[in-house]
Amino acid sequence: MKNDPYYPSRHYQRRQGEHPSNFGELEAAELYCPKCSRPVPVNKFLLLILPEGDKYEYRCRFCGSKVGAKTDRSGQFYDVLRG
Repeated sequence: MKNDPYYPSRHYQRRQGEHPSNFGELEAAELYCPKCSRPVPVNKFLLLILPEGDKYEYRCRFCGSKVGAKTDRSGQFYDVLRG
């Protein structure tokens, strides 16, 4: 079983008590635009700096319509209000 390609090696096995890692923050590259009727590349704009996090808005690169939003609690501006 040591050289079996379908048997996970010790390198990939989780240690006892160790939690699986999370992705952290994800960044949108493409979102669906209802005006363009297809997935499009997006631009990210900072809207507000709030005590609960930085508020961003995603806009379509072609028509400029809003296609999504995000509150980032680990952004560079979040620490300004916390400090």
